[in-house]
Amino acid sequence: MASSGQVKASHILIKHQGSRRKASWKDPEGRVITATTKDAAVSQLKAIRDDIISGNSKFSDVASRVSDCSSAKRGGDLGPFGRGQMQKPFEEATYALNVGEISDIVETESGVHIIMRTA
Repeated sequence: MASSGQVKASHILIKHQGSRRKASWKDPEGRVITATTKDAAVSQLKAIRDDIISGNSKFSDVASRVSDCSSAKRGGDLGPFGRGQMQKPFEEATYALNVGEISDIVETESGVHIIMRTA
């Protein structure tokens, strides 16, 4: 459980051409990431978010399949973290969510994310 001042969250990350690192656990050569525009990444993530919100998909299942973060192996679970441990836009979006709520698209240097606060 998250301790005082900490939150717990899961996320789905889609990297794109503008991401700071153009490789991921599922695309170690960065071929797909280098060919993905930011607009395409945002569109893909919006469709994923809509599917989850409508109940057609489960957040952790989708994270396991499509997220460019190694947390995909845990269904997107990042575990507990406090202020100053994540990139600022990610942190601000997570702290603004209620438990169980899913964010809109959040842009960071890593790519674009949707975040679900879990604690």
